[in-house]
Amino acid sequence: MEKVKKPSAEQVSFYQGKWEKDEHYVLQERSLKKLFTETYPENNEMDDVLIKVCSLNDFYSTNIYSPFKVANRILQLSIDSRLKQADLTLVMDIAQVKVAKGKKRNFYSFASKYCSHHAPDLFPIYDSYVDRMLRYFKKETRFSRFSKDELKDYPTFVRIIEDFRKHFDLGQFTLKQIDRYLWLLGKKHFPRKHQKRDLAK
Repeated sequence: MEKVKKPSAEQVSFYQGKWEKDEHYVLQERSLKKLFTETYPENNEMDDVLIKVCSLNDFYSTNIYSPFKVANRILQLSIDSRLKQADLTLVMDIAQVKVAKGKKRNFYSFASKYCSHHAPDLFPIYDSYVDRMLRYFKKETRFSRFSKDELKDYPTFVRIIEDFRKHFDLGQFTLKQIDRYLWLLGKKHFPRKHQKRDLAK
């Protein structure tokens, strides 16, 4: 594997520039931002929630085969006040969805995306690329202490991202910018066949 450069302001800016030059990424993010923050900013009507769930599922290939059940779960939780309060436990609550025959599925990555598109600088996105890069940099630099399983606990995941930002002196960048940097790095250094931001199982 090609050696990964040490995280720095220069590296984050470089990858942010790569993101902004990719029309696919820019248009997707712009359309989702409009949908989540302008057209349907609240989450108290099934129509509004369902179109957001389906749009995320399509754009990110999150493999949710029961969008109605996921949308209903979000409605039951009355999430708007918790989003504004940056309640990080909300991601874990949205993620747990009862599907066929009462079986529960953990849509953790999707839940982080749903919250992030409402408040991107409060809720960074978890997915397998970001997970892989955080574990890589932990091994190489010891920037934070955590186990692999702790990345699947959202408040702990956010704390680890904050540790990463502080350790490498990246305070001038938003969580969204750091998220993009880690995702693009993971996509480059740990590629897989399907390279959309799909659900980490």
